[in-house]
Amino acid sequence: MATLHERKHYREAIMKTLYEATEGNRLLGVTGAKLRDDLGIPEQDLAAACTYLVGEGLITADWTRGNAPAMVTLTHQGIRLMEADEEERD
Repeated sequence: MATLHERKHYREAIMKTLYEATEGNRLLGVTGAKLRDDLGIPEQDLAAACTYLVGEGLITADWTRGNAPAMVTLTHQGIRLMEADEEERD
């Protein structure tokens, strides 16, 4: 299982990747397999990170039978968080 530092990194990487891939559009999503492959996150850690982010209201996820995220999308709250982060960096 991932350390606290790794878990935080995974969650941030998922949010950033979703925001960039969907250009902040709630109607678009990214497959869990693509997130796993692009970010190099182990399946179990990806599921844990997505579960956390769903609980925070930042993403929604459709799940496979094996409890892996099949499709992941940003929520309105998730988009607002990422836009605020982007504004801070500018």
